[in-house]
Amino acid sequence: MIASEARLIEQVVSATCYPLTEPGGADWEYVVSRTRQELHTHGCSILHNFIQPARREEIRLECAAVAPRAYYDVETVNAYNIATDADLPADHPGRLPMRRGNAFVARDRIPDDFVIHRLYTSELFQNFIASCFELPRVHELADPLAGLCLNVVTPGMEHPWHFDTNEFAVSLLTQEPADGGAFEYCPGIRSTTTENFADVQAVLAGRGGHLIRRASLRPGDLQLFRGRYSMHRVSAVRGGTARHSAIFSYSERPGVVGSVERTRQLFGRVLPEHLAAAGHAVRVDQLLD
Repeated sequence: MIASEARLIEQVVSATCYPLTEPGGADWEYVVSRTRQELHTHGCSILHNFIQPARREEIRLECAAVAPRAYYDVETVNAYNIATDADLPADHPGRLPMRRGNAFVARDRIPDDFVIHRLYTSELFQNFIASCFELPRVHELADPLAGLCLNVVTPGMEHPWHFDTNEFAVSLLTQEPADGGAFEYCPGIRSTTTENFADVQAVLAGRGGHLIRRASLRPGDLQLFRGRYSMHRVSAVRGGTARHSAIFSYSERPGVVGSVERTRQLFGRVLPEHLAAAGHAVRVDQLLD
């Protein structure tokens, strides 16, 4: 363990509750066990007050400074992020259009010395995340844009119902809106083998309230989430303050790069790495998206 990395964790993370510098210790094992249980039960675990109160404003200001670098594009999408004119049955949930108005600041526009960047590359942090998801290790994405990014939802915008490409996601709320911007999700609404279109359709049509859970998030809270099989959204942001969250993207295997189409959709551009990786993606399942 590098001393400077341990100092970063001790200065940024609430060590009393989350002893990341003591892997395998009794308190560390307790937190990991509790997080695993919540992930098994609900597909989501919120580690409240993960960031020390004294560092939250610094992180908020850093992220707010780069928020204007986000790629903004309001577009019509569906829950599967496939073509809205795809050849689907008339009652298919993929036919229900939604407006996506969230934006992303790509990793290459987030300075290396920012706290969220240093946390993303920390082996202590990665080891903790891997253990919570019951993985031997996690790998930073080889994607130069999507590995770490800042999600920005401005007032009047929302991130509508969707599924993630990755099996798991890690995010940190850095700035909460004045109103709205709630994280809502449908735990395990589909599986590796079953799309369960009926329940997805019910939620999208406003008839599936019993399938929806809401996560209570405050700045400094770390969220671990299984978004591949749990449809989720960030509701419309209201008031005069945008919602900011840092997205830490990892994979079970090294060398993962996003698709050309999805990268262009999220960041408005692609790099040679995306073109070189085109056609070599390895799917973890045969689901629609």
